[in-house]
Parts: sequence; structure tokens; C-alpha cells
Amino acid sequence: MLEKKPVIFLLLATVVILIGTAVTMIAPFKWINDPKLKIAEVKPYTALQLEGRDIYIREGCNNCHTQTVRPLLADVERYGEYSKVGEFIYDQPHLWGSRRTGPDLARIGGKYPDAWHLKHMVDPQSMVPRSNMPKYAFLQRPLDTSLTEKKMKALKFPSTPAELAALTGKSELDAMVAYLQKLGSDIPWRKSAQAAVLGDLKNPFLDNKTVLPEGKAIYEKECAQCHGADLKGGVGPSLADMDKPDSYIFKTLFGGIPAGGMPAFGDSLGKDRIWKVASFLKSRQAH
Repeated sequence: MLEKKPVIFLLLATVVILIGTAVTMIAPFKWINDPKLKIAEVKPYTALQLEGRDIYIREGCNNCHTQTVRPLLADVERYGEYSKVGEFIYDQPHLWGSRRTGPDLARIGGKYPDAWHLKHMVDPQSMVPRSNMPKYAFLQRPLDTSLTEKKMKALKFPSTPAELAALTGKSELDAMVAYLQKLGSDIPWRKSAQAAVLGDLKNPFLDNKTVLPEGKAIYEKECAQCHGADLKGGVGPSLADMDKPDSYIFKTLFGGIPAGGMPAFGDSLGKDRIWKVASFLKSRQAH
């Protein structure tokens, strides 16, 4: 029996552990650095983005937020195309995470404008009332750039003296937002909603004033943080004098404006609720 031969048992156990280590750790590191797995569109971090990433790690953001979209229907429907190895080629260490106390951030880049992130980091509940995320207003302090150049050289990321000089006057919050806007933005995963899948773009609640209170309530919950409770704007533009047809409002709400940093609400609200918001917005144009 092996347990009666401790030396042989120890040697065999060591061999098994070494094999397991090679399979689960050494081989994956080799695979992830395979040049064939690189995605041409994925670029190294800029100096500001790299500093933001370090702050993200320092503050333990990866304890609540994952950065990987699994190839599961629920993940893909909510966050977009599942993650590829080549997306993380410049991540040392990777920040995939395993817990989602907060939403996954792998596709957060470009979903919201910088102003949204700035306000959200300072006071999360002002943008997402039900959020349990703590306030990070203290990140408005000056960014320490004393090691930035050394970090960029150590990771072999390209940088210029002008890029490094541009960090002067930046805050930790600026760096954090730059990093968040980088996540997922290098690959063209986000697709605008197509009119063909939206069906008949006629407002089913046209001239139906009974839906206006519900439309207002949805607006106050989902839209007021960016466009203001009075529709006069803030993070997003004013909607008070928006002279657009119902169909335009519906398509914008349904599919979002990726280039403008407005997320799509098609999956979360559904067609009927979006039409009710559109009816509410149209009713305010007459005031």
C-alpha cells in the first residue's frame, strides 16, 4: 500500500501536482500569448488607461464586476458577443473575475458618455437609484504619474513624451473613466437595432393620454438621470424641444446611439413601454 511507503507516495503526489499545474496554468499562459489568437483591432492601453486600470485593481472593483462574457444565451443577450482570448492579450493580470455583485463590464466601453461615468463614480445612486455601489468621489484627487513611464516600458506599451506630458492635471477619476471606456471598445461587437426587426413603426398609443403617466414614470426611472427630470438635459441633451416623429424616438430608445454613448433599451423595456415613453416625450413638446 502506498500509504505505507511515504517517500514513493510523496514522489507520486508531486508528479500528479506538477502535471495538474502544467495543464491548468502553464499551458493556458502559452496559449493566451499565441500570436495567432491576437485580434488586430485590440490595441495596448494608453498611459491614462493603464493608470485607470491600476486604480481599478487598487480599489478592488474586480471583486464585484467581472470582465468576461460567457458563451451562454443569457450573457450574450445582455452584454453582447461572448469574450475571445485575443481581447485580453495586453492584460497582465487578467481581470475576468467570477462574481457579479455588479454588472459585467467587458462591454461597457462606449455604452455611456464620459459625463455619465464621472457622475456615476462620484454618486452611483444618482444614476442608478437601486445601486449598492459605494461612492468614489475621493478619486477626484490628482493622479500620481511618477511611475507611469516605467509601467509603460515594463509592459512594452508604446507611448510618447507628449502622451505622458498630457497626464499633468488629470485626476484618478479621469484615469478610471478612460479605462472603463477602453473595455470592449476595440472590437465591433455592438450592433445598432435594425428597423427590419422592429416591425411596424406606428405608435399604438397615439393620442391615448391614459398611457402618459406610465410613460412619465418610466422616463423618470430610466432616462431622467441623463436628460433631467424636466427634460432640459444634463449628461445627455435636452429633450424639451425635440421635434422628432414618434418612430425616430422609438428607434433611438430601442437601439440606442452607440457613437453617442446612449445604451439600447429594447431588451430591458420592450416595445410597449418604449412607445409609452415616446408618447410622453411627444406630449411634452406641446408645452
